[in-house]
Amino acid sequence: MAKMYYEKDADLNALKGKKVAIVGYGIQGRGQALNLRDSGVEVIIAQRKGGKNYDLAVEDGFKPVDADTAAREADIIQILVQDHLQGDLYAQSIAPHLKAGKALLFSHGFNIHFGYIKPPKDVDVFMVAPKGPGALVRTQFLEGGGVPCLVAIYQDASGNAMKYALAYAKAIGGTRAGVIETNFKEETETDLFGEQVVLCGGLSELIRAGFDTLVEAGYQPEMAYFECLHEVKLIVDAMFAEGISGMHRRVSDTAEYGDYSRGRRVINAQAKDEMRKILQEIRSGAFAKEWIDENKNGRPNYNKWRAESDAHVIEKVGAELRSMMHWIKQPVQQNSAKAGVATR
Repeated sequence: MAKMYYEKDADLNALKGKKVAIVGYGIQGRGQALNLRDSGVEVIIAQRKGGKNYDLAVEDGFKPVDADTAAREADIIQILVQDHLQGDLYAQSIAPHLKAGKALLFSHGFNIHFGYIKPPKDVDVFMVAPKGPGALVRTQFLEGGGVPCLVAIYQDASGNAMKYALAYAKAIGGTRAGVIETNFKEETETDLFGEQVVLCGGLSELIRAGFDTLVEAGYQPEMAYFECLHEVKLIVDAMFAEGISGMHRRVSDTAEYGDYSRGRRVINAQAKDEMRKILQEIRSGAFAKEWIDENKNGRPNYNKWRAESDAHVIEKVGAELRSMMHWIKQPVQQNSAKAGVATR
């Protein structure tokens, strides 16, 4: 069983006198920074001028600086820019300012685990990864709750890395909900697998395939949308609250029987074989290299696939139907600097 930490296990005094740099004021960066400040931690924001995130940081009462300045002044440097940008940013603006006694902090282990960032041996390297988007990290904190976090130590040069990590988790509200100990390898590989096979890749393709099957058989697109996409929220909410078995108790007996008797025909042995292949691509570093190369080459596949996804008829039908549902709040754009789906 994983080791868990809660409020009593963390001491905010571990961060007393420490300056924490948040590099990247996206959704996750903003949530963590505001919670840290409210917890009495001294926070420095590193954010490029000229963008909405810079202006937002100013509105929030911070005085953003460049990454070089933040890395030079801070004791703990939390890197929250997107995965594919971290390696170059680290080499150019952070590495030159590292020295013994400083710490690097991450909310996703991608660049450390796959070797795109190679820190010196005399600095602490640890992870605090909220399992939810930054907006939720903030709202839960304000409501007196918190988002569960993962904690991992990659390098403990000072002998105090876990104390700093737990104190940080407490400062952003994580210890209120529970902090699970893991390692960079496990967090990175399971996070990528979850995104690709279930949460994003698997679910999106399952929905589109179901929608297409109904439409191709002559059913109205609006009916297909409601059955294959709209009602997903009801099922996921039930699973989130009570697990899969709890969801089964909330749906009709007909639906539950259909789950047991037909679900395995869709997610069958062939699908699981493909999942194992995807996991191996992640573990070997092949996916990481593919994603870094995709960005270096101008994202040709990413841009093509996004355009194809946006052009799918389910998007047109869904937009029209949702426009009539005034009670549906538009979600905040989530930057993948999350960590993960996140998180990341």
